[in-house]
Amino acid sequence: MKFISWNVNGLRACAGKGFEDAFKALDADFFCLQETKMQEGQLDLQFEGYESYWNYAEKKGYSGTAIYTRRHPLSVAYGIGIDEHDHEGRVITLEMEDFYLVTAYVPNSQDGLRRLDYRMKWEDDFRAYLQRLDAIKPVVVCGDLNVAHEEIDLKNPKTNRRNAGFTDEEREKFGILLGAGFTDTFRHLHPDQVTYSWWSYRFRAREKNAGWRIDYFLISNRLQKQLDAADIHTDIMGSDHCPVELRMNI
Repeated sequence: MKFISWNVNGLRACAGKGFEDAFKALDADFFCLQETKMQEGQLDLQFEGYESYWNYAEKKGYSGTAIYTRRHPLSVAYGIGIDEHDHEGRVITLEMEDFYLVTAYVPNSQDGLRRLDYRMKWEDDFRAYLQRLDAIKPVVVCGDLNVAHEEIDLKNPKTNRRNAGFTDEEREKFGILLGAGFTDTFRHLHPDQVTYSWWSYRFRAREKNAGWRIDYFLISNRLQKQLDAADIHTDIMGSDHCPVELRMNI
């Protein structure tokens, strides 16, 4: 079973930069999107053999998530059931027969870390949500988690130490999430590989490969034996992020 996750940084813009070709070439069973930046009815983009689910932010042109799936879910949930967090279209959960699939666009702590306190609250509440799901059946979590966990996960760790996405606080929360029973699939299979999934649009960062690995697939630890592959498609353009992939024997 093949999963793809991609922060498209505006699906309408990405659709004009080869999204449909990439979608078809990647040929996934589940294709999860973050930062769609859309409202309902702004783009009718459907693919034969797939059904799709969308969570739109109330604020126009902001945030948003979507999942295209070849397999019909048992149920679909939007958000994490906490009003404080559920107005920005950040989470979709599909309940499948043998697992939950959760796609998330984690809030950015922003310049000056002005949203760091909110981010810390989000981290605790989102982790609790995943743990509740995990108590029922295994979980596959994907998306732009907006944190580079270790120094290997970004090009310039020393100069980014107190920048959003690489604060001690965010990195610690990610470690706590892993410690709660989840596996970072790419790092599990490629412990020493330096590969990034996001590059700033500034300073020719992608050309210089001055990037960050902030897009992930996490799985419940008990799924490790069914983990087949985890890849990062750095060659696919269309966004400042690239797609990440997970293959599982489920």
